[in-house]
Amino acid sequence: MELSVVIVDYRSRGPLLECLAALEADAAGIAHEIVVVDNDPVGGDLLAIGRDHPGVRGIANAENVGYARAINQGIAATTGAFVLAMNPDCRLERGALAALMGHLRTHPKTAVVGPMIRDSDGTLQYSARAFPDHLTFLFNRYSLLTRLFPANRFSRRYLLSDWDHASVRDVDWLSGACLMVRRDAIREVGGMDEAFFMFNEDVDWCRRMKTAGWAVTYVPGARCVHHVGASRKKVASRVILERHRGMIHYFHKHHPTHPVVTFCADALILMRAGVMLTANALRPR
Repeated sequence: MELSVVIVDYRSRGPLLECLAALEADAAGIAHEIVVVDNDPVGGDLLAIGRDHPGVRGIANAENVGYARAINQGIAATTGAFVLAMNPDCRLERGALAALMGHLRTHPKTAVVGPMIRDSDGTLQYSARAFPDHLTFLFNRYSLLTRLFPANRFSRRYLLSDWDHASVRDVDWLSGACLMVRRDAIREVGGMDEAFFMFNEDVDWCRRMKTAGWAVTYVPGARCVHHVGASRKKVASRVILERHRGMIHYFHKHHPTHPVVTFCADALILMRAGVMLTANALRPR
């Protein structure tokens, strides 16, 4: 088996069916398998998949176990030399799989590759980034300071926004919305850290790969559309809380420091979470 695809679904039936249609079209001629791990025990998305895409296997969880754990379930249930982990709201463009697999075949020390990702309107998503530092929570892609001052050096450093994203480049980490990973590297380094329920597991995974001596590479010859809109509409409070809990876990794991500094950093991250929860509550549905 050349390629295993693992998609984690949670109440995303419409986008998921579009994702699978594009994926199967691009995978024609490639020895592949597709597994959908459904984190919604009552949604019935696997029934729709079985009707429209009978070749896709489903894993139904009795509860929402989180993204990292579900990805690991899919990896354990598959055998392909390369594993594509992707969100159900992503749509691959033709030739994406061949470009990603081609790079892994010709670069044996590369563990992770990712495509150029664009929003539905064609806007480039900064899916290739530098590792976060102690200021990243103030200067990430959706932060107020980045929106008000997009040219500030902290946002530019983190988002690599001075680079045109048109050339192949080794980077610190790639968005987990669409990642292809070499199974040999997963065997060596391990799967995603299941202490991350959702968010930041991709940063941690890429960091562990690089620490083990593997490369993480952005391959713009592969392209993907990501229908993301969470920053512009109301989301579940748990999404906001888990994002910030993931930030705290990441920094405790990779940037241990004096307890007083840790306490202050945690407090600032939690304050940010409170601000975002308040703003989210005021958004229309």
